[in-house]
Amino acid sequence: MSGHPIDRQAGGVILTPEQLRRRRARSVAIALALAALVVMFYAVTIVKLGPGVLSRPL
Repeated sequence: MSGHPIDRQAGGVILTPEQLRRRRARSVAIALALAALVVMFYAVTIVKLGPGVLSRPL
């Protein structure tokens, strides 16, 4: 057993190291795309509201 959660499930699918590597690469790509969307939405919000929104009193 490699200690991977999928390996410990009774009757579960055991993935090869290549499949695990590809899954990890896909997960990283999805995380980077999500982070890029968050940054883009933040930037668009600042542009639409104007830079003064950052210096207003709370």
